[in-house]
Amino acid sequence: MDRDPQISLTQMRQSVHKLGSSTLNYQDPTLMRFLIARSMNPEKAAKMFVQWQKWRSDFVPLGFIPDSQVPDELEDRKIYLQGLSKGKCPVVIVKASKHFPSKDQLQFKKFVVHFLDKTIASSFKGREVGTEKLIAILDLQQISYKNIDARGLITGFQFLQAYYPERLAKCFILDMPWFFLSVWRMVSHFLEKATLEKIVIVSNEEERREFIREIGEEVLPEEYGGRAKLVALQEVLLSPLEDEEKEEDHNS
Repeated sequence: MDRDPQISLTQMRQSVHKLGSSTLNYQDPTLMRFLIARSMNPEKAAKMFVQWQKWRSDFVPLGFIPDSQVPDELEDRKIYLQGLSKGKCPVVIVKASKHFPSKDQLQFKKFVVHFLDKTIASSFKGREVGTEKLIAILDLQQISYKNIDARGLITGFQFLQAYYPERLAKCFILDMPWFFLSVWRMVSHFLEKATLEKIVIVSNEEERREFIREIGEEVLPEEYGGRAKLVALQEVLLSPLEDEEKEEDHNS
């Protein structure tokens, strides 16, 4: 018999309190993401939530990562934020041909948080609901061996799994070359089943048409079959969050 969601939420809140933390500033939709990620087990969800709170406090003390902390990664102009899909999910594009393995792993990890936070925040104005999800497009067109970064891919997906539970709606991978298959097989070993199920490797015309239909031509750039222009991440300006949300992590 399935657990009653409200009972699970109440038990999770109690478990978080027992672990010495609080859910005071967090609404049910945010907590539900952690429960879903842990198969509706309140104790496991509470542990994940408290670990996430500590990580945000230590790694993102300002509540966000400013552009000034990730200048080298932004300079490559490899991330594009395109607006909302037909299903109202923010669409983020990663152009792998513009990425090179980082010599500064701390800055790279901060950049992952920077663009994930900004992508999620672009889906709402003022107040977060907690259910916001993103669609990622990993464009492998024109990549060469010097662009391959298995460590970076693993870091990105591990951050999504550990610190952004149930934030990924879908990830489309485009134009995967043959020499990338072995890399992808290795990366896949680090992904949870729930994450793998959200990844679509677009490999034929029918899948590409479905990809265009799901995203929507209005936000998809022309080079992918849409009508929009590419918009670099740093060119997207977001409205400030409402004051009462500032105590709470705005991308919980």
